[in-house]
Amino acid sequence: MKVRLGSTQIGLARYVGLWTIVAVVFAVQRHLQDDLTGHTWGALDYLRWSLIQWYTWAALAPLIFRLAARYPIRPPVRLRGLGMQLPLSLGVTMLAQVVGAFVSMFTEGNSLGEQLNQFVGQHFATGLLTYWALFAIQQAMHYHDEKTRRDVEASRLATELAQSRLQALKSQLQPHFLFNTLHAIATLLKEDALSAEDMLLRLSDLLRAFLEDYDGQEISLRRELVLLDLYLGIQQMRFKDRLTTRIYVAPDTLDCAVPSLILQPIVENAIRHGIGERLGVDCVEIESRRDGDTLRIEVRNRNSTLEKEGQAIGKSAGHGIGLSNTALRLRELYGDAAQVRLDMIWPEGVVCRIELPYRDIEEIDDAPEVVTA
Repeated sequence: MKVRLGSTQIGLARYVGLWTIVAVVFAVQRHLQDDLTGHTWGALDYLRWSLIQWYTWAALAPLIFRLAARYPIRPPVRLRGLGMQLPLSLGVTMLAQVVGAFVSMFTEGNSLGEQLNQFVGQHFATGLLTYWALFAIQQAMHYHDEKTRRDVEASRLATELAQSRLQALKSQLQPHFLFNTLHAIATLLKEDALSAEDMLLRLSDLLRAFLEDYDGQEISLRRELVLLDLYLGIQQMRFKDRLTTRIYVAPDTLDCAVPSLILQPIVENAIRHGIGERLGVDCVEIESRRDGDTLRIEVRNRNSTLEKEGQAIGKSAGHGIGLSNTALRLRELYGDAAQVRLDMIWPEGVVCRIELPYRDIEEIDDAPEVVTA
């Protein structure tokens, strides 16, 4: 059996035990006080009187908690702001005196009037303080519960906001990629219908594979490279012999967690700013390696340049929606533990360097094997 105090439930034995301790403390205090005057009673008498007084308040405490919850005092606290609590405190305190006097009438052998006069004279002030102490405890517990609830709600809303922002960023990447790919197919239709059809089938495979992983923010690097291979196949059909790709993947990084579709916009950016804007051939290289607790991924091309060395993506203009959203996704998922930046490479070209926390991800590996070099 439990006693309910507001939103808190206390076992009956523990509840009675706490009030018994209070009664014993006040019994000892009153005995010592009478001992100073040289007139004392028996120890059991002090204990009996104190138990009657404080067990009465133990019985009334749940009522006080309900009244405090129903008629709280809102800040700022002023005399007129006490509202219902001032008369309630007087009424409940008087009720406690009546109950205590009624019980004492059977143990002391006096009339109810005599016991009531004695209780009011000796215990009314203490009882009034007891009411307000219980009221203060209820208010403190209420504000603590409210703060806890708000903290939990704020945490939930922050998580939902982060998830919605990540989904919004991913939704921006998808139309960006689709627009460029469909434009390439439309261009190729005029030159080579068979190649355009093959590219469209590859795009269909890529979208199907992507939709299978859409619900997750992270996938393994192994699966990410499979998706990237579908994309690179489309681009190699578009640029033919002008574009070559090389992938250097450390085997111990294949099961590492990476944000889904994190490489595609970076590779797309490398191709667009390389042979997409310049004459000649280009080689796009993707490399991954583990460095302690960090996964390092590099995407390099050999036919583009930077206006400024060592640019941190997301902190300056000119990176395009793909790379800017990549930086935002990394920030949302990993905070300061991840970063992406652009650097020049010798003799010509640009490298995009990504650093992520190294963490294996568990997933059903039904993707094709990734060839590492």
